[in-house]
Amino acid sequence: MDDAQLVAAVRRGDADAVTALLEGGAVPDTVTDDGLPVLCLAVASYDVAVAEALVEGGADPDRKLPDGTTPLMRAVDGGSPAVVGAVLGREPRLRLSEAGREQLLALARHWYERSAEDELRGRTGGSGPVRQSLVMDDEYDHVAQLTLGGLTVRGGHGAILTDLEWAFRVLTPVDELVVRAVARRDPDHVDWSSARWVLSERRSKETWSAVTAYRHNPDPEHRRFVLDVLRSYLLSPSSWRNSYEKETAELLVAWATEGEDDPDVLAEVLHALGETEHRKSETAGLRYAGHPDPRVRAQVPDLLLSGNAPHPPLGAAARAALLSLAGDEDGAVRAEAGRALIAAHDGSADFTDVIVGLLRDPVADVRACAAEAVADSADHSAAVADALVALLDEDDFGTRLDAAYGLLRRDHPRTGEAIERVGPLSRPGFEHDHRLSAFWRWKWDREDHPAAE
Repeated sequence: MDDAQLVAAVRRGDADAVTALLEGGAVPDTVTDDGLPVLCLAVASYDVAVAEALVEGGADPDRKLPDGTTPLMRAVDGGSPAVVGAVLGREPRLRLSEAGREQLLALARHWYERSAEDELRGRTGGSGPVRQSLVMDDEYDHVAQLTLGGLTVRGGHGAILTDLEWAFRVLTPVDELVVRAVARRDPDHVDWSSARWVLSERRSKETWSAVTAYRHNPDPEHRRFVLDVLRSYLLSPSSWRNSYEKETAELLVAWATEGEDDPDVLAEVLHALGETEHRKSETAGLRYAGHPDPRVRAQVPDLLLSGNAPHPPLGAAARAALLSLAGDEDGAVRAEAGRALIAAHDGSADFTDVIVGLLRDPVADVRACAAEAVADSADHSAAVADALVALLDEDDFGTRLDAAYGLLRRDHPRTGEAIERVGPLSRPGFEHDHRLSAFWRWKWDREDHPAAE
């Protein structure tokens, strides 16, 4: 009975039920009517959660099937890196023989080099149009899904090959990984993200030097990939010995100082530099404060602050640049300048006047950004409070929420009215919001409650 329930749970994609049934004694390699284990059902339906639950519960990813394949081989054929990761299991380098590892690598390489569409046509014998769509393979990255002649595959074999090589500790040449990443010219494709992840994990001077050499590549896509890897270095340093944090910051300063022809790439260079605390960040920011592209100018405010962490008084040049950017013709630039001005507010009247102006900006997104930044700020001036009151009429719930929270934080006499004008405080997605929790506490503190006996 448990086995029949397990098949049903796998078919409907209920990972929690699968886990519970396995813990209750269901056989993890239960076969279906076609003689295949239920793990093959999960693989065929691209159900990552169920596949993971089955493998964690004891399903054998290396079980020989009647056609000579295994569930893991079928996952590789299917072209989903997320499914392969779920089915691969623990310690695959130790579990699988050298011949088994080579077979999987050869299979992934064959699909990748031939292309998913050509291999699909070869396997089905179909010559008609391939039905193709873009699907999310995991929470962050997408891949093409192709269907022909009743067979469906995904085109993530480049990522699968990269992931298998890393799992088997095959150190693929950096040049080859870069080629796989940029071939799709899509930073959200699984091939790009897998190559980025592996290179960010390979913390060695040789790998770092080989990756960063591409910053001089004439193709902007190669340079963008370098930046993506460098951000991974900054966001997840492995240890102080091989974090390359200092080297990365120095390279970003040099990149910004030497110039970058592509505005989109330049904006990403400055964005990455803003995530460091380099002493020359302010100089780089001032260099680009008047850049013709708003994407570049929008990165300048963070640079002016990052060189002054934790925000001592700004120098005269940085101060003047921020005030100028707060009046920029582009709304996104004004919003970023406003965040920086609020963070670095020195109590001066000119800063307050500009902040009030941003809270009354004609663009709703700018007003929203300013309200969010000013809600917790140290500026408790009457002018800022009045501007927050005016924002209680906004159509956007988030803006009203920040405005009311800002008034509460200032112990403003109209806090009660502000909370009422926010609207219902019980909203899906806001169950743990600190601002709504503050509203509930504020109301509770002002209500009469019977004394405990």
